[in-house]
Amino acid sequence: MQLIGGVNRRFELAVEARLKPLGFTIEQYRVLEALDRHDGQPMGELAQGVFVDSPTLTKIIDRMIANGDVYRAPDPGDRRRVLIFKSEKGVAQLVALRERLKDTLYDFSERIDRSAAGQLRGLLQSLLPPN
Repeated sequence: MQLIGGVNRRFELAVEARLKPLGFTIEQYRVLEALDRHDGQPMGELAQGVFVDSPTLTKIIDRMIANGDVYRAPDPGDRRRVLIFKSEKGVAQLVALRERLKDTLYDFSERIDRSAAGQLRGLLQSLLPPN
């Protein structure tokens, strides 16, 4: 586990260094990526996908709403529930963030061959709880 933590920390530091000049945090980036995979998520589901607790996610989402990157809207199936959606600005931000991170992500992914990367992805996914 220490090895996984070390690799993750090194990766996060590299990503954070690229995002900081844009005024973004890694958690905000993860929110946009999660919403890109499935737009319109409830806070609990989004918190799991972003790997933060609910109070922390609330602060992140409030900041992102203030910046116009995401918005809240009622769940059409259950008006008592609130869902989080990416805005048009958020979509554009995600494109810019991906471009900014392209070299960093490439540097990490190129250290191992595709076959090993696929095996590693499978092993790491097996450590996460099922969604």
